[in-house]
Amino acid sequence: MSFPIVRHRRLRQNAGIRSMVRETVLHPEDLVQPIFVTYGSGVKSEISSMPGVFHFSLDTLKDEVDEIVQLGIPAVLLFGIPETKDSIGTSGFADDGIVQEATRLIKSWYPDLLVIADTCLCEFTDHGHCGMVHTYERDGHVCGDVLNDESLELLVRTAVSQAKAGADIIAPSNMMDGFVQAIRSGLDDAGFQNVPIMSYSVKYASAFYGPFREAADSAPQFGDRKTYQMDPANVREALREAESDVLEGADMLMVKPAMAYLDVVRLLRDQFDLPIVAYNVSGEYSMIKAAAQQGWISEKAIVMELLTGMKRAGADIIITYFSKDAARWMR
Repeated sequence: MSFPIVRHRRLRQNAGIRSMVRETVLHPEDLVQPIFVTYGSGVKSEISSMPGVFHFSLDTLKDEVDEIVQLGIPAVLLFGIPETKDSIGTSGFADDGIVQEATRLIKSWYPDLLVIADTCLCEFTDHGHCGMVHTYERDGHVCGDVLNDESLELLVRTAVSQAKAGADIIAPSNMMDGFVQAIRSGLDDAGFQNVPIMSYSVKYASAFYGPFREAADSAPQFGDRKTYQMDPANVREALREAESDVLEGADMLMVKPAMAYLDVVRLLRDQFDLPIVAYNVSGEYSMIKAAAQQGWISEKAIVMELLTGMKRAGADIIITYFSKDAARWMR
């Protein structure tokens, strides 16, 4: 028996043909640009571990938002660095909180730009954990237990406050048990039935978050987050976590981080028909930036290959600090 010779390389010889048969195409509309907003005036301060990413005060924010809109990026993800912190993260759910004020400003400038509000308390608590904590001493060290149910009440207040300010999407990143159901009920009761939830459904206790914790000033003051974030070794657990969020009313499912967890992105894509979000996190960003600054890699080539890989794995939406650069390169 003989077989015909299939010459796949013929499809690669011509750039126009390669483009025409390309299976995965990245667009600026796939991207979300994170923004860090802070108090003060005249602040545009580069984050030392994240070159090209800045803290913005409200009076310097407009130029950044203008650029995002001009590049065709459809959405921003807001993180806030508050003026004051306390044990329950009061400024996170205050109606005049920094995320709420930034949301109002952005929606007044660009009503069609989607504002996604990160709904967590770690930036706003003085202990750096994502909810309320019962603290105690053991062998001379400060320890603490996260109070899951009490934390849910505060997260609901935060989500409702963000929706009142004009947030288009609520993105809870706390990984507390039952958080999607609690927030969905709270939003519905407050009249925000049509505000969707982008759940950080599969959030690993990852080493890739280091630069973000500088950016958001949110490093835990004691302990770690392994009791409410996932073990990087587990994949079947990811399916259980995502399924729980689907049953509780999530509208989009996120995998965070993305680069080391593309198998999990594909797993969720194959199992659920909701939009899948991949978060290309700070450590992934900073490694590429550092290597590019040394001249070891082509930043553009690496970034575009990486983001295309995330979309190929099944991500409908990619949150990345490279959004502006990638959008420029695509143009």
